Amino acid sequence: MVSAVLFCVGLYMIVSKQNAIQILIGIELMLNAAILNLVAFSKYDRFNNGGQMLALFAIVLAAATTAVALAIILNVYKQYKTIDPGKIDKLGD
Repeated sequence: MVSAVLFCVGLYMIVSKQNAIQILIGIELMLNAAILNLVAFSKYDRFNNGGQMLALFAIVLAAATTAVALAIILNVYKQYKTIDPGKIDKLGD
């Protein structure tokens, strides 16, 4: 249930898309819901820790993705002075 609530909150944050930071937080919430499911389902298989290993890999991947996404958001803000995805309508000068 907790994972489903986390996923739905993340999906709502992405769909409402107020700004790029909120979209990034929504993606992180959805990813955390998937990680929570992996760890919960791996509890039922005592001899195989594949779910936990995959969850650890997903956490590392999420950290790297967040660092890259924040760098992109900062560069977009420097260029356009806004982080609203609806107001960014061109790629460059």
